[in-house]
Order: sequence, then structure tokens, then C-alpha cells
Amino acid sequence: MVPLPLGLLLALGAATIALAEPLHFVDCGSIDGSIQEVNVNPCPTQPCLLHKGTSYSVNVTFASKIKSQGSKARVYGEILHVDVPFPIPEPDGCKSGIQCPIEKGHSYSYLNKLPVKSEYPSIKLIVKWELVDDQDQMLFCWKIPVQITS
Repeated sequence: MVPLPLGLLLALGAATIALAEPLHFVDCGSIDGSIQEVNVNPCPTQPCLLHKGTSYSVNVTFASKIKSQGSKARVYGEILHVDVPFPIPEPDGCKSGIQCPIEKGHSYSYLNKLPVKSEYPSIKLIVKWELVDDQDQMLFCWKIPVQITS
């Protein structure tokens, strides 16, 4: 039998491994909010290896600097400095973990999925993820390098 302190230590270690590590990201123009943390799971190293036919969970913790009735996500694959729209299942931020209306000074946890379709090419690119408020101003914008692979 494992002594309780050792068992507890092992359980805590396993729980820590299961958590997503915050990513190093580039803020690309957050005006009406400030990003506190970006997680893509699973993505243990950067660039994130995105496997075709897999869906990745995205969690962004941010603080709002404004009030807004709603929000909308726009996602792009940046290839050679050209933004190519990247469809996501739910662009409405109010249906993605954010309690709307958005209040000034509050922190929010935005949750969404990034599906990588089988027909996407195997390529290195930058994922650019924007969330805009009801005035089409940037609540947050971040970029990370990825590699789409089979």
C-alpha cells in the first residue's frame, strides 16, 4: 500500500501533467481587452503540431476594458503575410464561455474549438485569432506558429 502523502503527491503530479501549458503568443492588436493567458490543448511544444482530422480546444483568459453586448471570433491562417479565413464551429463569443453582456474590468475565459480538417494541406503557418466587440473593435488578437501534419 502507498502511504497517503506519496499517493497524494503522485495524484497531484498526474493532475499537473494533464493541464495545458500556457502558450507563448504574439499580441496582434488587443485594444479593448488584455490577454492574460492562451492555451491550446493538446499543444505541448511550439510550433503546435495540428494533426488533420483532430479538433483542438482553445482557452483564452482576458480582461475587458469596455462594455459590449456581444463578441465575435475571426480566425485566420496567416500564410506569407496573407490572412486566409479559417472557419470555426462557433464564432459567437457569447456562446463560447463568455457571459454577455461583457462588463468593463471583468475577466473572462473564452473557450472554443479549432478543427483541423483532413483536406487541409500539410503546411507551416501562423494561426491568428481575433475576438471583436459589438463595435468591431479588438477585444483580443493573438498569433501562434503551427504546423499542420497528417
